[in-house]
Formats: sequence, C-alpha cells, structure tokens
Amino acid sequence: MKHQRLEGDRTLMRVHVGEGDRWHGKLLYQAIIEMLRKEGFYGATVLRGCGGYGSSSRYHTDNILRLSQDLPIIIEVVEYAERIEKILPKLDEMVDGGLITLEKAHVILYRGKQGVNK
Repeated sequence: MKHQRLEGDRTLMRVHVGEGDRWHGKLLYQAIIEMLRKEGFYGATVLRGCGGYGSSSRYHTDNILRLSQDLPIIIEVVEYAERIEKILPKLDEMVDGGLITLEKAHVILYRGKQGVNK
C-alpha cells in the first residue's frame, strides 16, 4: 500500500480504552487497529499507560503487587478529518466504555521508510 506525503492540516484522534476491553472476543485495541488498516489509514500507534482511571474512578496501575491491571490504552491516529468522521459510527459501536477525542494537528513531516538498510 503506497501512501502520499501527509504534510499539512489533519486531525489527531485519540481513542482511550482499557487494556482488557474486548470486541467480539478480541482485544478491543487490536480490533480497532485491524479496522483502521482495512480502511486504509496511514498509520496508528497504540500506547499503554502505566496508570490511570476513568469514569469508575478506580485507579489502575502497573504496580507489580496488583493482580488485576486493566491498564489504559490509547490509540493515536493522524488522518484527514473526513476519513475519521467516516469511521466514528463504527468506533461508537465498538467502544462501550472509553473516550474518543479529536483535535486539529499540523503535520510537518511524514516519510515512509525507503529501505531497510539505511
């Protein structure tokens, strides 16, 4: 899949979910990444937080003494606003508990790797 350069004004979408959240038996963040790839998005990054809390106010941490973690996961995507708007209904269906934010972003550099040994 070849992509054009991504410089200019775009939208940054962040999807906040829990590490243990699921969609049709699959980890939710993995299901979201697969959906984004099928839709031809330029890229996405999954970030795993070391701690945090959501609407339940129950603090989740990576403290070694805790057995149940359910750490925060953030999926970040930079794309054209229209493409993000198109998938929001699907994300709304997939994300049962979480947060989705959108903000304007100005991309100054996007460059795919040209070769493995550079």
